[in-house]
Amino acid sequence: MTERSEFSSPSRVTIATRGSQLALWQANWVKARILSHFPDTEVVLNIIKTTGDKITDVPLAQVGGKGLFVKEIEEALLDGSADLAVHSMKDVPAQLPEGLELSAIPEREDQRDAFISNHHARLDDLPQGAKVGSSSLRRQSQLRARRPDLKVEMLRGNVDTRLRKLDEGEYDAIILAAAGVTRLGWADRVKEYLDPQICLPAVGQGALGIESRIGDEALEPVLELFRDPATTVCVTAERAFLLRLEGGCQVPIAAMAETRGDRVYLTGLVASVNGDRVVKKTGDAPHGDCERLGLELAETVLSAGGGAILTEVYGYDPTHGGGE
Repeated sequence: MTERSEFSSPSRVTIATRGSQLALWQANWVKARILSHFPDTEVVLNIIKTTGDKITDVPLAQVGGKGLFVKEIEEALLDGSADLAVHSMKDVPAQLPEGLELSAIPEREDQRDAFISNHHARLDDLPQGAKVGSSSLRRQSQLRARRPDLKVEMLRGNVDTRLRKLDEGEYDAIILAAAGVTRLGWADRVKEYLDPQICLPAVGQGALGIESRIGDEALEPVLELFRDPATTVCVTAERAFLLRLEGGCQVPIAAMAETRGDRVYLTGLVASVNGDRVVKKTGDAPHGDCERLGLELAETVLSAGGGAILTEVYGYDPTHGGGE
């Protein structure tokens, strides 16, 4: 088998990234892997402040729009000031700008959500009326569906900021993506990894996405380092589900896929913000039909009541397409 280091590589690769602690960990992980195979390549980071980073005091669902954490990074790819972008996959909209592609999806970290508390071992151990912090409408709606008694409130900020607010007593517990907590070395803070039956993860959660310009052949040897077929199949199915729902951050949408043998199994969900209505469906297909699976499962969810929920939020009927 040919060693990857025998392939030619670009003399310089610029990686665009957000400046958060987690984003920098992810970008530096990609950088280190490139250098381990292509030590003569110069790899530099272009740290970019996105719209989502600038808006820190307003829930993202109120801001509206898609791609709040990727727009400016994608502009850097398009204008040539970056060659690659490293994203948390769950931040990447279902549709990409013309000229860009998701060129590599590495092996996924844990998809689940993590329950973190200083005084309670499990979500179900929280007392009546306990205050739980989360940045995600998806998590909030599913927590309310399971525990309507809880006070589920918006909690934004980087991982370290959210942990600090927990430690200062502002919350009885917080819910974070397990992958980010693990990557930053704080897995010992996790009390319970939430079963997806309790809290279905976000589309692409736990996965990284490497975005680049379409047709940039010089980057192929580098991109090939990061492609994981099983993760790519799963994320493709999840993103197709999201694409058909035209999902933004104003409505709770979740999806999780996994491969077993030669088939991919997908669970998708649409919920009302207050958690009183949850529409969840499952399906499966061969790996090669992963995109079709996502689209068809979305149709099933829409017809089972998800469409009515989305209509209330977006003001148009998603079962007939449309929207701006």
